[in-house]
Amino acid sequence: MWNDLGYPVGQANEIIAYFYNHVPNGVVNDRFDLSRQFGLHFDFSTPEYSQLKQIEPKKWESTRGLGYSFGYNQNDTDLNMISVDELVDSFVDIVSKNGNLLLNIGPNADGLISKLQTERLLGLGKWLDVNGEAIFGSRYWIRSEDVSTQGIRVRYTTNKGNLYAVLLDTPMSQTLTIPGLILPKNAKITMLGAKGKLEWQQCGQNLFVTLPDMSTVKKSPAYTLKISQIPLS
Repeated sequence: MWNDLGYPVGQANEIIAYFYNHVPNGVVNDRFDLSRQFGLHFDFSTPEYSQLKQIEPKKWESTRGLGYSFGYNQNDTDLNMISVDELVDSFVDIVSKNGNLLLNIGPNADGLISKLQTERLLGLGKWLDVNGEAIFGSRYWIRSEDVSTQGIRVRYTTNKGNLYAVLLDTPMSQTLTIPGLILPKNAKITMLGAKGKLEWQQCGQNLFVTLPDMSTVKKSPAYTLKISQIPLS
């Protein structure tokens, strides 16, 4: 049960109790008590137009529109709407920290979704067609992020015994070095959407991965490395 704006004041406990009594597996968000002044119970926190800096074990959901409006705004342009690349980066970062993304889409007066919004939705869906296994049904790892020595931002998720390292930037070379990532000797690495296994070496605390020739890989907002054995660190 997702509320907004702290309404109705003074009746939240009764409403939440009624909901739980009738929906035993139900969950509620934190917006009966926006300022947390009443100390009310909630299952999901819902930061707006913001993301967390670290993993939050308690479930949370980042909520935002594609632009600055919750709903259709005829004045929206490409300049004030999140790009597909930014949307994918934000989504992956949120998931890596145990969050959900609630993305508001607003139809116009005719009930149609604007071209600007459609482009973002299709772009996100296209990325998920290739990289969805790193997202759907995934869980967070012992840490959410790293930066390679080449300056590539990395976000982690886990799913069915695999570690996924999502590269939020396009590698400019075939060498990727991730400090502090130590793999088991029998680990295998592939890139989702690319053919074949990737060569890798463990040099002390650093993981060296030989990436595919990126000119042969279809351009993407982010690239996902699938590691077949979840490392301990």
